[in-house]
Amino acid sequence: MSFQERALRFRCEHEWLYGIMSVPQQPVARGVLIVVGGPQYRVGSHRQFVLLARYLAKRGISVMRFDCRGMGDSDGNIRTFEHVGEDLRSATDFFFSECPFLEDVVIWGLCDAASAALFYAYQDRRVSGLVLLNPWVRTEQGIAKAYLRHYYLQRLFEPEFWKKLLGGKFNPLASIQSLYAFGRNSLPGGKKSAASEDSAGASCDLTAPLPERMLDGLKRFQGKILIITSGNDLTAREFLDLADSSADWQEAMKTRQTEVFHIDSANHTFSTREWRDQVAEQTGNRVLSW
Repeated sequence: MSFQERALRFRCEHEWLYGIMSVPQQPVARGVLIVVGGPQYRVGSHRQFVLLARYLAKRGISVMRFDCRGMGDSDGNIRTFEHVGEDLRSATDFFFSECPFLEDVVIWGLCDAASAALFYAYQDRRVSGLVLLNPWVRTEQGIAKAYLRHYYLQRLFEPEFWKKLLGGKFNPLASIQSLYAFGRNSLPGGKKSAASEDSAGASCDLTAPLPERMLDGLKRFQGKILIITSGNDLTAREFLDLADSSADWQEAMKTRQTEVFHIDSANHTFSTREWRDQVAEQTGNRVLSW
């Protein structure tokens, strides 16, 4: 199926935002809005967002990807993922105005863009689904537990670790100090969410830890959700540990019939063709079947 790509710009409050739209000749009634997070812009790491958009467009799915204010080519000051709600609303408005055949959209986001999508989705009835990759739920306590469980303990069983230790290339004192710090922070009452100290403008209580606000967004959203996680990524590990250990998260994910698709060997950005293709296929299948 052929499609057309075109550059676009639209207003968000008083600034211009720029992006790309991929529209098939015979589009379905559901589109995908790709939200960009972190120090990225609409192309994505290793052109992931470009390739994803073109893959979906070939399957009849219209896709819009854009730079939030302060990123890429867009105007304005840079914002954290907790403060891009207006950017998402403006992009969704523009998407629907340019593609009048759309009935609803799925928002796709990686890392903190997944968190931004979860904050926003329940506020917009046009959003029917979410595809969230390695959602960002970072707290000092959460990352400390992830390091202890998935890094330090694993290192003890690696031959390379013992070679470095016996060869004098490893500083055990520094590692013990680091391990102690992570162990202290992993205990209840450790440091608060890093995100909760730099927050203003989200729709929920910004004094609450990030996982609580994420859970609130999950509970409020009424659409379908696919979560894709990587096996070789501490961000994903932190999220999975949270979901596995929290009865509230388990209940919310069960109630919302949330699907989890895990790629055991993948890294944070799914940087190989094999991993990227799996992500694209899973995304396309859900968008067309939901």
